[in-house]
This record gives sequence, structure tokens and C-alpha cells, in this order.
Amino acid sequence: MGIELLGKTKIDFIGKRKYAFILSILLVSMGIFSLVQMWRGQANLGIDFAGGTSVQLKFEKPFQLDKARHALEVNGLKDSELQQFTEGNKLLIQVKKSTTEGKAADKIVAIFTKEFVDNKFQVDSTMEIGPKVGKSLRDDALIAVIISAIGMIVYLAWRFEFSFGVAAAAATFHDVLSVLGIFNILGKEVNLLLVTALLTLAGYSLTDTVVIYDRIRENLRLRPRDPLDQVMNSSINEVLSRTIVTSLTVFLVCLSLVFFGGEVIHDFSLALLIGIIIGTYSSIFVASPIVYEWRKGKKVTIRTRR
Repeated sequence: MGIELLGKTKIDFIGKRKYAFILSILLVSMGIFSLVQMWRGQANLGIDFAGGTSVQLKFEKPFQLDKARHALEVNGLKDSELQQFTEGNKLLIQVKKSTTEGKAADKIVAIFTKEFVDNKFQVDSTMEIGPKVGKSLRDDALIAVIISAIGMIVYLAWRFEFSFGVAAAAATFHDVLSVLGIFNILGKEVNLLLVTALLTLAGYSLTDTVVIYDRIRENLRLRPRDPLDQVMNSSINEVLSRTIVTSLTVFLVCLSLVFFGGEVIHDFSLALLIGIIIGTYSSIFVASPIVYEWRKGKKVTIRTRR
């Protein structure tokens, strides 16, 4: 027996689809705008996409991360990204190509030589990422998202029918673009870690959508003569408590990571946090209503595969 957090609800989700579509169009528009800005190089791109320098230092003694960050800020490298490895007293510094002139690695070494006189260090590794590499990574990230969407359509078309697959893929793109748009508004950096979060979100959103689709399929078998909107509304209401409990559990985990997970995974956790909210919304107000708009007035053939 599932958890009945809300009891038996009778919300007309399909009837509210027009309001949901207006909100979704706004969210997706922000995401498309952010995607265009990203391709034009106008977005806040990390060194993965924009190019830059990555330097790893190994200190003789433990050091304070705040002191290292302050040293870079006062010497003109305010937007540097720092990652501390406590084991081995290592520090990873990443600097965008646009934030420094000349060879960034030499400037970083000079800064720490001056600011950390009492704590000697050695350069473990240095890596330069050029614009061509960044463009290649951007293309690969887009290809990864497209391949995942095609896989969703094929799987759900096989399991349910084609309209279900397209609707689920549309809802997933809706979630990805919405989070990307919100991150752009917040001025957050777009990097490979964010792409990882978006692909993770896509998998979560699809799972949530399939749960609702499964209940719709079951109810269509039991009530083949009922109007499609009634079947969909009752199906969503039946799994609503399960959906909210699952989303709330993941939301609380991501919330704890945002506040206590540290700076390195902060944006990753924040993307998942926002994505959980949007993904839950899209599973209810986007995925199923798209199927309804596609199939209303037509016979929906539901396959029996599991």
C-alpha cells in the first residue's frame, strides 16, 4: 500500500493545462535564450566551454582555502574557481581565459609564491583548454542530451505508444531548458558539472513520468469507454501522493547538499534542487496534457509490454 500523504484528491489537472502551458512556454523561452547566449559565448561559461587554465598545486603544510581565494582576488583573479583536496594538501585553481592576460599558470604560481612564503608548494599539473576544445565539449554535451531524448522516445513508444514517447521527451527538454534558463538568470556558471546535473535530472523526470503513464495505461484498460481527460485526471490523482513523497525526499537531500555539501558541488546540488521542483511539475502538468492534446478524440492504443 502506498503512502497517502494527501488522501484522495480530485484535482482537474488536464483542465488546467492551458495555464500550465503558458508557464512552461515562459520557462522554455528563457532556456532557449540561454542556450543561444551560450552558443554565442555570451553566457557565464566555465573553462570547460570557454577555455582557460587549470593548475594543481601541492603544499607542504595544510592551508586555508579562504586565504588562497583572497590571494587570487587581490591579485586580479577574482573569478577563479578553487577546489581543495585535504589529503595531500592539494589545491586546484581554474581560471577562465577571458579573466587574465598572458600565461595564467605563471601568474598563479607567482601569486602563491608571494602570498604563501611560509608554505612551500610544487606544481603538480597544468592544463590549458583552448576555444576549440571548449566548442567540442559544448557540441558533445548537446549530442548527449539529444541521444538521451531519442532513447526516451524509442523506449516509451515501444512500451506505450509514440505520442507518449514524444510527450515524455518534450517534458524532459522542458525541464532541462527551464533549469538552464534559471541558472542564466541567477548568473551561475555553465560547465560540465551542470550538464551532468541536467542529465541526472532528465533520468529522474522520466522515471516520475513513467509512473504516471503506467497508471494511465492501467486505467485505460479498466475503463476503456471513459473520456480520456477523466482517465488521466484520476490516474494522476491516484499517484499524486507517491509523486510528492518521492520528490520531497529527493528535494530534502539536495537541499542539505546545497547548504552543507561545500562550494565544489553547490551549483550541481542547486541545479538538482530546482530541477526536482520543475520535473515534478512537468510530469503532472506537461507530459500527460501533451498526450491528451495529441490523442483527444482518438482511440489510444496501449500496449501491454512491461
